[in-house]
Amino acid sequence: MDNLIDTFANRLSKALLLRNMKPIELAEKSGIDKGKISSYVNGRYKANQNTLYVLATTLNVSPVWLLGYDVPINNEESNIFPITDKPISVPILGKISAGLPLLATENIEGYEFAPSSYIKEGFDYFYLRVNGDSMNLKFSDGDIVLVQKQDDLENDEIGVILVDGMDATVKKYKYENSLVILSPMSTNSEHVVQIYNPKDISIKIVGKVVSYQGKI
Repeated sequence: MDNLIDTFANRLSKALLLRNMKPIELAEKSGIDKGKISSYVNGRYKANQNTLYVLATTLNVSPVWLLGYDVPINNEESNIFPITDKPISVPILGKISAGLPLLATENIEGYEFAPSSYIKEGFDYFYLRVNGDSMNLKFSDGDIVLVQKQDDLENDEIGVILVDGMDATVKKYKYENSLVILSPMSTNSEHVVQIYNPKDISIKIVGKVVSYQGKI
């Protein structure tokens, strides 16, 4: 599973160092308030979509690299971002519940980038914000996971599953002996394996987790 390898704040500091540019110079060149630049460098805030593009353009780095992903920094040859890895805006869902369309306004809490290399043609994608610590060996409370919308999963893949029409849960999936087995990946022993018979309780696969990143 792919994930961030660095923070936005660290990458911004590295870009400033590489371009021999001080934060005040970045503010002047980009037109972004110097207080915001300071907050970004200190890790208090993360730039929104439009600001990220401005920062990346001013620093001549890839916006995907600036976000902290393991992609080339190169912009000398590719202008703003590598053509093969253009950042794609994806909605962030606070929750998924039965009775609402997946991308209903009530579910969407914002938008965040995903590298285009994660996006396959013919699929829809969304981020889902994780609640709780049932998967904290993989990701923490408040992290967002990138989900490829699909209605099936291979055994041992991590997916988003709607159980009995309730809010969606993120768990490791297995189908065995006509039973659905949802396993936590947690340091908290209170979270136990859940076993369901689809004949007795509604089990709906919403999608497969293909990536994740820390709190934004």
